[in-house]
Amino acid sequence: MAQAPLSCTLAYRAAFSPFAGQIGQDAAAPSGYPCPSMAHISAPPHTDRILTGVTLMLAFCVLAPLLDVSAKLATATLPVGQIVLARFVVQAVLMLPFVVLMRLDWRMSRRMMGFVLARTICLMLATYCFVAAVAVMPIADALAIVFIEPFILLLLGRLLFGDEVGPRRIIASTVGFLGAILVIQPSISAFGWVALFPLGTAFTFAAYMLITRAMSRTMHPVTMQLHTALAGSAICLPLMALFDGSGIKELDAIMPGGIEWVWLFGVGFWAACSHMCMTYALKFAPSATLAPLHYAELIAAVTLGYLVFGDFPNPMTWAGITIITGSGLYIIYREHVTARATVTPPKQKR
Repeated sequence: MAQAPLSCTLAYRAAFSPFAGQIGQDAAAPSGYPCPSMAHISAPPHTDRILTGVTLMLAFCVLAPLLDVSAKLATATLPVGQIVLARFVVQAVLMLPFVVLMRLDWRMSRRMMGFVLARTICLMLATYCFVAAVAVMPIADALAIVFIEPFILLLLGRLLFGDEVGPRRIIASTVGFLGAILVIQPSISAFGWVALFPLGTAFTFAAYMLITRAMSRTMHPVTMQLHTALAGSAICLPLMALFDGSGIKELDAIMPGGIEWVWLFGVGFWAACSHMCMTYALKFAPSATLAPLHYAELIAAVTLGYLVFGDFPNPMTWAGITIITGSGLYIIYREHVTARATVTPPKQKR
C-alpha cells in the first residue's frame, strides 16, 4: 500500500502520517500528521546531512510505488487478504534483524500493547482498502485520493487535540477535498464504488497516525514497525485460515506459484525498504525540507503505472491531482511559517 502523504506528515511522520527531525519521535509514523511537532524542530543539520536526507526521501518516493505495483500485479491471481498478510509477514522478517542489530528494547507495557493492536488494525484496514482499489483502478488515481489524509489529520488534530489550525489551512484542506472529488467522480463511473476504497485508506491511515502520535515518544520507530508487522501477521494468519475454502474471493487463500511468490515478497520488501528510507530521511534532514518532496511519489506512481500497466490519468484526474498537490504544498508552507514564528523569539526592545 502506498505510504500516506508526508505533507504535514513529515511535520509529524511525525511526531511517517506513516506515518520532527529526531528519529525517535518523528520518524515513528508512516504518514502525515498535521504539523504541531514542527514547532519544536531543532537547528537544521549540516548541508551534507540534509543532502543525504533528501536522497533518502526521493528513494522513498520511488520505492513506495513499487509496493503498489507489486500489490496490483498480485491481485491478478491472488486474493486481497493474502496480499495484506504477505505485507506483514515479509516486513516482520526483514525488520527483525534491524531491531536485533540496533539492540532496541522489545519490551512493552500493557498500555502500549493496546496501542500496537489498535495501530495494527488501522494499518490492516488501510492496506486492504488500497490493495482492493488498485486491483481495479490505476495506482495514481487511488494514490491521489489517499493524499487527502493530511487534510483529514489537520482537521482531526484540531477537533481531538486542540491543535491550532488557522482559516487559511482549513480552506486549503477544503479545496484539497474538492480535488479528491474530481478524481473520485470519473473513477466511480469507470470502476464502480470500489473507487471509494482509497477514502477508506485515507481515514483509517489518519486514525493510524493519531495512534502513532500517542506512541511515538515512548517507542523507537523501528521497534514500532516490527511490533506492528508481528501483530498484523498474528491477526491475518488465523483470519485467512478461517476463510480458507469459503469461496469469498477476497479472503479465500490459494497456494501461490512461480512469479506470484515474487509479487508477494515484493509487497513486504518494498514496504520495509520505503519505511526505512523515510525513517532515516527524517533523521538527517528537517521535516520542513522533506515534506514537499513527498509529492514526487505521485510522479513515480504515474510513471510506473504507465510503464507497467499502460495506465495514464485522464484530464479530470490530472486536475484533481494538481489541486490536491497545490493544497498540500500550501499547508506545508503555512506550517513552516507558523513553526518559524513559534520558534523565533521576539526581539527585545532596547
